[in-house]
Amino acid sequence: MYVRDTDPERDVLKKTRLDPITYRDTMSRLSHHVQLITAADGAERRGVTITASCSVSDDPPTILACLNAANPRNDIFLRSDSFALNILGGQHLALAHAFSGRDQLEMERRFAFGRWTQLATGAPILVDAIAAFDCRLLEVKIMATHAILFGEVVDVRIGEKAPPLIYVDRGYRTL
Repeated sequence: MYVRDTDPERDVLKKTRLDPITYRDTMSRLSHHVQLITAADGAERRGVTITASCSVSDDPPTILACLNAANPRNDIFLRSDSFALNILGGQHLALAHAFSGRDQLEMERRFAFGRWTQLATGAPILVDAIAAFDCRLLEVKIMATHAILFGEVVDVRIGEKAPPLIYVDRGYRTL
């Protein structure tokens, strides 16, 4: 006699769980503004190209940004207690590639692609960013594969208006 190994609850979960590759393929159809999230801890600096950030509140001014939680080098964003979100324009394509890790450049070589300054927190601010938000880290929430950083915006730098750098269909575009 054949006995079927079934667990109705597990079977329902398996049927309702979406395949991660299908999810990523579908998400690639969403267009996102490209940003560099940066942090500094003493002499150590880190920057990462991201597309997942948004405003949370305007009183107090608060934003969130999502980072890969599995990368141990991203721990600097927790240690430094601050970060900057630098909004990129079409002129920053090489910078976006450098900080994406695609070319496996050392961090200081990545930073050589731009000119940097600091505001209130000491996080690296891209001098010619369309806009930059200097943030004090309020909270970190780990959700599945990513760390969601919530930051209180303590200072901003507004740059020249320029066509934004957008990421859609797994490629960079400008508007």
